[in-house]
Amino acid sequence: MSILELQREVEALWLSRASLGTDSLESKQVIDQTFELLDRGEVRVAEFRDGKWQTNQWLKKAVVLFSPMSECRKISGGPNNVLNWYDRGRHKFDGWSEEQFRKARIKVVPPAVVRYSAYLAPGALVMPSFIGYGAYIDSDTLIDSNVSVASCVQVGKNCHVSINAALGGVTEPLQADPVIIEDDCFIGACSTIAEGVRVGRGSVLSMGVFIGASTPIVDRHTGEIAFGVVPEGSVIVPGSLPGKPLPDGRSGPSLYCAVIAKRVDASTRAKIAINTLLREAVLN
Repeated sequence: MSILELQREVEALWLSRASLGTDSLESKQVIDQTFELLDRGEVRVAEFRDGKWQTNQWLKKAVVLFSPMSECRKISGGPNNVLNWYDRGRHKFDGWSEEQFRKARIKVVPPAVVRYSAYLAPGALVMPSFIGYGAYIDSDTLIDSNVSVASCVQVGKNCHVSINAALGGVTEPLQADPVIIEDDCFIGACSTIAEGVRVGRGSVLSMGVFIGASTPIVDRHTGEIAFGVVPEGSVIVPGSLPGKPLPDGRSGPSLYCAVIAKRVDASTRAKIAINTLLREAVLN
């Protein structure tokens, strides 16, 4: 079935999703074929074309449809298959040989969980972490320990998503667009990016930055406030905006915001260069 035919079938399934179950073999085959394309990186939920990021809504719908159409089963994995799950779907690397890993040029450290339909480009390094359905991890990117990359998240080339960071997906709740991390970004430890936020190329987020669609992103030099998009080459730190006065005249609580502290420069790059060196040492 061609990609265009698959798209039409997925759109039809989406319209009848209220009546879908786990007993329709033909419907499952449509989703399975779509997942196979996602898994190989031949299609992706969002892509940069015609000068802007565009979401392929039908692929996002296929990811959302997978769960109600699939039954849970026991899944074993980890070193010597000592870990067990009861879940839908399967692990991306079920049945992979050592030669397949070498050919893919990726490294995966146990007990990382990468769900089938997530794509890892050559040079990707995944520490013990979680990567969900339909995610896309581009080349030479490090997903560090205890990171959660939810369904359909798009991470660019040469990025480092640091320990305990979380990149939110599109299934709970269903958002219009996935989280997008463009090329050459550094996401600091314990940071959370959610609700379709896009982080512009070359940006650096410090530890503990939280950004959702309604989070003000304040440029401290110009006073400009943006939402949903971190401008290219920004250094982002946590901050707060003054609160409105309470009815009795007292100062109100401050409002959390993300602050553009400065633009990325040589000094910023030097501070995170050690991470690049460590990553290259592991991958090579």
